[in-house]
Amino acid sequence: MAAPNLATAELTLTGRITTASNATFLGSIGDVAVVYKPIAGESPLWDFPQGCLAHREVAAYLLSQVFGGDVVPHTWLRDGPMGLGMVQLWQEQDPTQNAVDLVASDLVPETGWKYVLQGRGENGRMVALVHEDSPALRRMAVLDIIINNADRKGDHVLSMADGHRYGVDHGLTFHSEHKLRTVLWGWVGEDLTAEERDGLDRVSEGLRGELGRNLTDLLSAEEIASLAARCARLSLTGRFPAPSGEMSAVPWPLF
Repeated sequence: MAAPNLATAELTLTGRITTASNATFLGSIGDVAVVYKPIAGESPLWDFPQGCLAHREVAAYLLSQVFGGDVVPHTWLRDGPMGLGMVQLWQEQDPTQNAVDLVASDLVPETGWKYVLQGRGENGRMVALVHEDSPALRRMAVLDIIINNADRKGDHVLSMADGHRYGVDHGLTFHSEHKLRTVLWGWVGEDLTAEERDGLDRVSEGLRGELGRNLTDLLSAEEIASLAARCARLSLTGRFPAPSGEMSAVPWPLF
C-alpha cells in the first residue's frame, strides 16, 4: 500500500490531549499517527498573539533540520477538521526513561546528570531539578538558545527507547525580545562542541539562503533579524550562556 500524502490525505481525529493549554488533538493520516494543533484553537498571549503559534512550530522544525540532530519531529502546516493548523508526527516515548527529573536534593547523581536548581517540594522536602548530560539533550539546549524558546518544560522532552531525544511544543519561540525559559541550564559556561558550532554555522549560512526564504512566510522580519543576531552572538562567545534579565529563567510549571 502506498504511503499517504501527508499534506493532502484526510486527517482523522482520534483523541484530544486535554492537558495542553491550546487545542491539541491526536489524529491519523492513513496509518500515520500525528498531532494536530489548529490555529483556531490557539489561546493568544499578550506577547504571542493568536495565529502565530503554529507558524513558530513549523519554523522550529525547519531550523532544527538545518542545525542537525533531528531534534524536532517532522512538522508542517496543512488543513484539518478544524481548519489550518500545525501537524507533527507522533512520537511514542519510552515511559521508563526521564531525561529531565526531580530528585531528592541529597540524591543528585554524581555522574551522567546535570544539576539545575533546587526548591521545596509539595511535601516540604528539598528537591533538585536535574537533566541528563547527553549529546542529544545538549543539541536541544543549543537549539533552544537559537530559537529563543520561552517554554522548554520537562514534559516537552520526549525520551525515545533508542536514546534519541525529541523536543516538542515550540509555539512560544522566536520572539524578538529575550524570552529564554528552559529546564536545560546544566551546561552554563561550557564551551560548545565542534559539532554544535558546525550546526550553528549551518543555521547562520542558511538564514542568508533557503532557510531564510522559508522563514519569511512564518516569522516577521524583526524576528528573523533577531534570530540571526542570536546565532552571531552565540558563535562569538562559543559557550552556553547563563540566565539573564529579570524574568524567570525556567518555565512554570517545570513539567
